[in-house]
This record gives sequence, structure tokens and C-alpha cells, in this order.
Amino acid sequence: MSDQIKFIVDNLNKEPFGKNYNLITFDSLEPMQLLQVLSDVLAEIDPKQVVDIREEMPEQTAKRMLSLLGILKYKPPGNATDMSNFRQGLVIGSKPVIYPVLHWLLQRTNELKKRAYLARFLIKLEVPSEFLQDETVADTNKQYEDLMEAFKTLHKECEQLKASGFSTAEIRRDISAMEEEKDQLIKRVERLKKRVETVQNHQRMLKIARQLRVEKEREEFLAQQKQEQKNQLFHAVQRLQRIQNQLKSMRHAAADAKPESLMKRLEEEIKFNSYMVTEKFPKELENKKKELQFLQKVVSEPAMGHSDLLELESKINEINTQISQLIEKKMMRNEPIEGKLSLYRQQASIISRKKEAKAEELQEAKEKLANLEREVSVKTNQTREFDGTEVLKGDERTEELLKQRHENIQHQLQTIEEKKGISGYSYTQEELERVSALKSEVDEMKGRTLDDMSEMVKRLNSLVSEKKSALAPVIKELRQLRQKCQELTQECDEKKSQYDSCAAGLESNRSKLEQEVRGLHEECLQDESRYHYTNCMIKNLEVQLCRATDEMKAYVSSDQQEKRKAIREQYTKNIAEQENLGKKLREKQKAVRESHGPNMKQVKMWRDFEQLMECKKQCFLKQQSQTSIGQVIQEGGEDRLVL
Repeated sequence: MSDQIKFIVDNLNKEPFGKNYNLITFDSLEPMQLLQVLSDVLAEIDPKQVVDIREEMPEQTAKRMLSLLGILKYKPPGNATDMSNFRQGLVIGSKPVIYPVLHWLLQRTNELKKRAYLARFLIKLEVPSEFLQDETVADTNKQYEDLMEAFKTLHKECEQLKASGFSTAEIRRDISAMEEEKDQLIKRVERLKKRVETVQNHQRMLKIARQLRVEKEREEFLAQQKQEQKNQLFHAVQRLQRIQNQLKSMRHAAADAKPESLMKRLEEEIKFNSYMVTEKFPKELENKKKELQFLQKVVSEPAMGHSDLLELESKINEINTQISQLIEKKMMRNEPIEGKLSLYRQQASIISRKKEAKAEELQEAKEKLANLEREVSVKTNQTREFDGTEVLKGDERTEELLKQRHENIQHQLQTIEEKKGISGYSYTQEELERVSALKSEVDEMKGRTLDDMSEMVKRLNSLVSEKKSALAPVIKELRQLRQKCQELTQECDEKKSQYDSCAAGLESNRSKLEQEVRGLHEECLQDESRYHYTNCMIKNLEVQLCRATDEMKAYVSSDQQEKRKAIREQYTKNIAEQENLGKKLREKQKAVRESHGPNMKQVKMWRDFEQLMECKKQCFLKQQSQTSIGQVIQEGGEDRLVL
């Protein structure tokens, strides 16, 4: 359980979740917080699940999570009763239910993202059969199914392209490079066209060049066909020669062979062929079938993530450890019967391996013999073409014929050397052969030296075997110590796991106690602040009560001086003063309103008077500075300007 929580916490602290949990804080989460963490993980897998569960009813939350877990093919442990407990635990945010779900989701997040994405398009919408009677609905449903199949095909092709190693960036770069090359070629063609247009009869020359290119392509095609026909002819000649050689060898074997030797050879061939058919080929076929099944299984399974690979590696390591432990236990028992059987099994396996090796050597020897026969036939044909004579086999040769043939060949060789201007070449060749013979002797001496070295190697091997036999007891003791070390390591791991679980329990208890202490401390601070607030309120009330008592005393007192000190009297006096002030201001406002119109007229008259005086001033100034333009006449207190 602690390893599970640790795995969950480590993955939640990584991107894209970016939490800041440790084992204690995560284990102390409330059910609502734990459900929110599960909802966040599901939202990372399917973006449609981004929900604040505080704004959602518990039944809706459980239904949404169960629906997505069903799509992701999560299988809760247990039977139907446990399934109901699982639903109930998911509703209330139970840790024994939430932790396994989080562990399962975080182990295979990438795979589940892909599954959730495909579920959006591949979960078939079931239409009732009575609605399918309508032609429009049936056609729409058929189009829907066809689109679903097309999506499956396109998704498979997309996955194959992703697995093939081609990246879109590389393809884009290649396309851009090819487009640049295309543009460059177009520019070159345009430049060449411009250069050709200046030449006379360029259209006729272009037509001739086009015909030349077509004829060259046709020539290349015909040359390719000719080469293919030559190859076919060569293979046919080789096949004919091989068949002829087989026929000759069979005739030769039938001519001088005895029935016993023929029967023995046939029995050997039958044994070899029966071994190949009954033992070797079936084993190879079975291995190929297993390999094919394994590859098909690998292809059919979805792509594995890093977490799946780590899980498989851990399982493989565990199985290897178990195998090594079983082997060591078996070696420690040293049962005699089992030891004899294992010895016989070992001998049988060695014999079968030797048999397979010899069969492979025989097959290789047959193939080598066939190749040598083909080479001999080729050399024979070359010799026949060279001097027109047939190459004799071993049983067709005699000393006189060989001497005569040697003389003829020497004479022909000298003639050819004289024609070619390389007389003496054969003598030089003989000298080279003599030197090669001397070299072979030196090589033989080297071979003897190598034999001596092989003897030394044998002696060293014997010394090594002696050392191995001397070290055998030490190795046996080392195995016992290794087994003891493994037992102690296992015991240490068990103790460590117990310690970790105990430490985790104590740590969780400590965190709970710390939370309780923190809560009590906060309550204490709240009570203390409440106490101070109450004291302040009491003091304020006491002051107000004291003021109210003094007010009552002053109000009921017969002394007028005391009554004037009362707050009521002061407020009454202030109210009366303010009322008088308000009355005066209202009267003043009324007077202002009544005199507003005449005052505005008077202001306008003064402005007009000001303008008139300004005009007189200007006229007076002009009169002084210029010649008289008009005459000012004063009558009845008015000034008039006569032009």
C-alpha cells in the first residue's frame, strides 16, 4: 500500500499535474479533495472531465467517473457485491477505492488518453429498430457506420506513419527543398528557352532533340531487355549443364557401382532426408510459427508506454530471480537419481546438437559441391571455346594422351605468346610456380610452428581445468554464502518494508495529531480574540451606561445649571440654532430669486455702458491722432457723432 501511495504521489508531483504532495499530506486529504484529485487525473485523460466537483451533485460525479472508467476498461477487483461497494466508495471518496484507481490511471496515462480519444468516435450509438424502419434514419445510420469504418482505417494509417519514423517536419523540409529545386529548374528552363529563341530554326532543333531523347530512352529500354534475356540464357545454360552433370554422374555411378553400395547410399540419403523432414524442418517450422504468433501478438497489442516497459522489466527480473533460486535449491539437494537423469538429458541434448550441426554441415557441403560443379562446367565451356577440345576427366586420362596434350598446349601457347609479343611468359609463369612451391614449404614450417603453439594451448587448457577442479569447493562454498546473502537480503527487505510501513503509520498519526493541535491552536486564538472583543464591547457599554446615567441625573435635576449640561438640552439648543439659520438662509434665497431678474438686466446695462464708453474712448483717440472725420454734437445730455 505504501509503494502504491508513493507511486501516486510521485506522478502527481510531476507535470502536467504539478502538485506538491508528500506521503503525509496526500494520506490526510479529505474525501472531497481526494475525489477532486481523481477528477483532475480523469480530466488529463479526457478534457471533457474538467469539472469542479463542489459544483456537481455526488450522484452525477459518481456516474460521470464510472462511465469514463467503463470506457477505459477499468475492472474493479471482486464480484458483483464488491462492485456495489466500489460504487458506494466512489461516491463517498473512500481511500481503499480511490487509491487503486489512481494507481491504475497513472500507470498507463498515454495509453488511456488514446483510448479515450478513440472512444469519442468508435462508441456506436445504438438506434432502436423501430426507428430504423424510416429510410432517412436508416441511410443516416449507414453513413454513420461508414464514417466510423473510414475513421478506423485512417487512424490505423496514421499510427503506421507515426511508427514508421517519418516526421511531418522532415516531410515539410523535403517538400520545401523540392519546391526550391523546382523553382530553380523552371528558372533554368526559362533561361535556356531565352537563349535558344535567338538561334535560327530553334523549333526544328527542339523537335529533333525531343526525338533524340525518345530514341535514347528506347535504346536504354532495349539494352535492359537484352541484358535480361542474356541473364535468362545464362541461367538456362547453367541449369542445362547442371542437369547434364547430374545425368553423367548418375550414369557413371550406375555403371561401376555395386547394388550394396547403391543401397547403402540410398539408405544414407533416406535417413538424412527423413531426419530433415521429421526432426529439423518441423522444429524450424514450429519456431517460425511461434515467432510469427509472437509478432502478430505484438502488432495486435496497443503501443506500450514507458511505465508498461518498466513493469515488464520488473516482472522479468522477479522471474529470473525465482529461476536462479530454484536452480540453486536444486543444486543444494544433490539428488542422485535426478543427477543421473540430468546427465542423460545433457548427453541427449549434446548429441541432438551435434546431429543438427552435422546435418547443417552436410547441407552446406552439398551446396558447395553444386557450386563447384557449376564452376567446373563454366571452366569446361571456357576451355572448349579456347582450344576446341574436350577436357578429360580422371578416368579418361592416360600418360601418352596427357604428354601429347601438354606438347600441343605448349606449342599453342608459344605461338600465342609470339603473336602477342610476350614470348617467355610461360617460363616466367613456371618460375612463379616454383617460388609459390617454396612459399608453400615455408607455410608448412609455419604450420608446424602453429602445431607447437596448439600443443602449448592444450597444456594451458589442462592447467586451467586443474585450477577449475581446485576451485570447485571454493565455488560451492561461495554458492552457499551467496544463498545465505540472498536470504539475509530478503529478510532485510522484509524488515525494511515493515519499518517503512510502521514509519508511514507513525508519520500519518503524527500528522493527524499535528492537525488536531493546529486546529485547537486556531480555536484558542479565535476564543482569545473573541474574549478581547467582548471585553472591549463591555467597556464601551459601560461608558455608554455611565453617560446615560449622568444624562438621567442631569435631566431629573432641579438645578438649571445641571440641566444645561445635559446632552438633550445641548442637542435641543443646537437644533433650534440650526433651524433659525435655515430660516434666514431660506429668506435670503427668496430675496435673491426675486432680485435676480432686475439684477441681470442691470448687469447687461452696465456691460452695454462699458462697451459704449470703450467706443467713445476709441473715437476720441482717433480724433486726436487723425483729421476730423465728423462732428460731435451734445444735446440734452447725449453725444451724437455727425459725419
